[in-house]
Amino acid sequence: MNKMIRTLITLAAFGAGSTALLAQPAVKLVVVDMAKVYDNHYKTEEANAKFRDAEQKAQEQVEELNKQGQSLVDEYKELMEQSKNTVLTPEARSKAEGDAQKKLEDIQRKQGEVQNFRTTTQRSLQQRIKTHRDLLLEEITKVVNELAKRQNATLVIDKSGPTLFGIPSVLYSDASYDITEAVIKEVNKDRPPAAPAAATPTTPAKAAAPETPAPTAFSVPNVGTPPAKKP
Repeated sequence: MNKMIRTLITLAAFGAGSTALLAQPAVKLVVVDMAKVYDNHYKTEEANAKFRDAEQKAQEQVEELNKQGQSLVDEYKELMEQSKNTVLTPEARSKAEGDAQKKLEDIQRKQGEVQNFRTTTQRSLQQRIKTHRDLLLEEITKVVNELAKRQNATLVIDKSGPTLFGIPSVLYSDASYDITEAVIKEVNKDRPPAAPAAATPTTPAKAAAPETPAPTAFSVPNVGTPPAKKP
């Protein structure tokens, strides 16, 4: 009797499990290339234009600082020549040598100013790019999820990035499962009339790293550039 009861309980549990499995919705996969969507989003092109403008302005500022530094170097060289000019009085040569030393200190300060400006500017641009990328990818993800739900998808896979082995995360997928173009169309539906068309992507899901502004272009023999100050 007890054996029969246990058998009935086992069969009931198995039946309940089978019913639960049958009640689950069928798996429907869709794939999306998040990198392609990001690169073809009109907001990415707008942001990249702003980043390029910021890089250009930083470059111009560095060039101006370098001009100021070169002027100091020219003044330093002239004072050093005066300090060695035997036509001048010893007092005049001594004064020129003292002034040259002060000018040298000005040059070193200017070198540090240029280097610190370059470091700070590059760090700022990198942070702006990261913030833009994170916010936009969050916005794109919401669109992907909404579109996937409208298509009754149960799982979305991003095929843009490689695996740890360096191979594509999705080796093959039928084109009918790919919603990338649909997502691009959706995220760009509110594109302002004046917004430029997105360029062909060159780097997946990554904004171009800011170019390093021109390095310190002035120097004095036997005088190096001082280390950048920590912020």
